[in-house]
Amino acid sequence: MSAPRGVLPPDVVWLAPNVFTEPFWLATAEHRLTLPRCTSCGTYRFPPSAFCFHCRAQAVEWVEHDGTGTLYSFTIIRHAVIPDVADALPLIAGVVELPGTGGVRLVASIVDTDLDAVAIGKPAELVWYDVREGTTIPCFRLV
Repeated sequence: MSAPRGVLPPDVVWLAPNVFTEPFWLATAEHRLTLPRCTSCGTYRFPPSAFCFHCRAQAVEWVEHDGTGTLYSFTIIRHAVIPDVADALPLIAGVVELPGTGGVRLVASIVDTDLDAVAIGKPAELVWYDVREGTTIPCFRLV
């Protein structure tokens, strides 16, 4: 497996799914981006939560998204707070807004992108980072 350029080293990537986030991470392991949506009022509930922040209902359905979006915000990480990531720097941490979701924004690495090319408002597409067997993280590449 080949990792995209601009991701954290596998040794520092460990997920801790809970009952609310496990469906998201199981889908990413299959290279599917899914988002929880309230079955009562249709509001997307991301990050996943026990109750809908709009109508307080608990029932949720997981809806697939194509992973296209727009870069809402970003920062460039140039200093290694954790020594194990020093060789991976610089990294771009971004916030990508997903259309058709009522404003869901996903925090993710912006990969395979030159630092000079990063700008708020640029379109982004989903890229998968297969960290290890059963662990895949969604990232974005600017297009």
